[in-house]
Amino acid sequence: MEENARISTSLSELELAILDFEAHWWRHAGSKAEGVQEKFGIALNEYYQRLNALLDNESALAHAPLLVKRLRRMRRI
Repeated sequence: MEENARISTSLSELELAILDFEAHWWRHAGSKAEGVQEKFGIALNEYYQRLNALLDNESALAHAPLLVKRLRRMRRI
């Protein structure tokens, strides 16, 4: 558990929020773009740039392994 806490602290609050949003965005009413704008105050393309950078981050992989691995596979297609 201490290892997981250390990994999570190596990610910023914004990075953790992006991972959480990506895992559950379909639960939000409206489009993904609207949800991103409402939650983060950024455009969808900036959200995807940040998310893409997170996919190469080993701390993100340790925090949300299933999500990151799925998105890495999708990125290769």
